[in-house]
Amino acid sequence: MRFGWRAISGPVLAAATLLLTMLFERFIPALSPAPLLVGIVALAGAWSGLASAITSATVAVIGTALLSLSRHGISISFADLLQFGLLVIAAAGTAGVTGLMRERLLGTFAAERRSHATAARLSAALDQVDIGIVLLDAETRAEFINRAFCDYFALPDEIADGKPPFIALMYHGRDTGAFELPEDELGTFIAQRMEMVRTGDATPINIALRTGEVLRFVCTALPDGGRMLSYTPVTDLVRHTDAPSRADYYRSLRDPAGRRLIRYLRVAE
Repeated sequence: MRFGWRAISGPVLAAATLLLTMLFERFIPALSPAPLLVGIVALAGAWSGLASAITSATVAVIGTALLSLSRHGISISFADLLQFGLLVIAAAGTAGVTGLMRERLLGTFAAERRSHATAARLSAALDQVDIGIVLLDAETRAEFINRAFCDYFALPDEIADGKPPFIALMYHGRDTGAFELPEDELGTFIAQRMEMVRTGDATPINIALRTGEVLRFVCTALPDGGRMLSYTPVTDLVRHTDAPSRADYYRSLRDPAGRRLIRYLRVAE
């Protein structure tokens, strides 16, 4: 047990309650501190844990026994023994329940903090890769969108942070002219991508962008009913048969620094 004001508050309150009871018993002979002592034990368990609660219960039980002896001497009635036994049971049970509940809650909070810290590190790591990643829940709403996807499709942060549905992401790409497709084919293209996501079809397809980049799209079904969408840049693999005069241009598309430059230009605009 750590010694602090929380740890000692329960035993101190229990002792103070017993002392006040002894002080006022000449004015109120039938005064019983048992209910208040049980409440103090519960408070000690909630504030400082099992050790403080057990200490408070011990002080309460010993103090009540001394108080009873001072009142009746050695000749204690059965009713007094029964009341004392009930106090022991109530104090011990309260100490155990409140102390263990506090430890369990603290363990749960610590686990949640570790989980949030891990999720934050994972999110930061995924923002450093050049593969666009989107995590969808079972209702196809985006729970996470990494920086690469936002760069490829010029998706503003306020939209990405708003957990948009996947159909909204597709319409954003259509409205911003991200796809290298004739306008009359965009509707069919979007419908096919929606069907792939709905069924969890993991067949990889290549998506050509108007910037000249080519992304390999893969939909992975997750155990909770969600989807993980990955957009891997494969421009150097798909464009290897293009004209040699365009080689420098396509190599520049693979340069992450070049993509960061585009990002800075978008911010400036």
